[in-house]
Amino acid sequence: MNAIDSKTNYVLAHLFVGKRTKKKCYEFLKQIKDSCYNQIIERYNKEKNKKVEDRNLIRFVCDGFENYKSAFNKLFYRIAKLSFGVSIACKKHGRKHNNNPAERYNGDLKDRLKILRGGFRSFKGARYFMDLRRTIHNFVNPQKGIDGKTPAEMAEINLKLGRNKLLDLIKYWSRRFRRISR
Repeated sequence: MNAIDSKTNYVLAHLFVGKRTKKKCYEFLKQIKDSCYNQIIERYNKEKNKKVEDRNLIRFVCDGFENYKSAFNKLFYRIAKLSFGVSIACKKHGRKHNNNPAERYNGDLKDRLKILRGGFRSFKGARYFMDLRRTIHNFVNPQKGIDGKTPAEMAEINLKLGRNKLLDLIKYWSRRFRRISR
């Protein structure tokens, strides 16, 4: 499961699961709440005095899997909106919002997984792979659709990475962890 900001292409959350259960959907959306709640509540506070139908709240878009809806309502009821049951061909059906960024990211992951020989020996190994892919996607690889910037740059997360972004990112985190462990 993946959540991607449609404006920046930044991967907000991901969870590698064997099956999309209600518990796993909740765990997945909880990652977003833990990392983005301040932004979501800030937007809600700006909009809460307007009529409900006029509010411009942060919008989540998902496919028609029912467990997303119940998990969303537990975590974000009233403070965000949900476009539920969005198909890939949403424009054909007259919908304004789509989940194409997540579908594209999932397709890239599937392409990468096809060439891994032997796959993963455990869910832990798969989780490490997903974490690395997320980091590379967000901070290292520039994307044409967002003017050759990385999703982190589009989201105004400026770590001052140079030309060799991956090496600079490793050095950045190495310095931070060294300070934390002292």
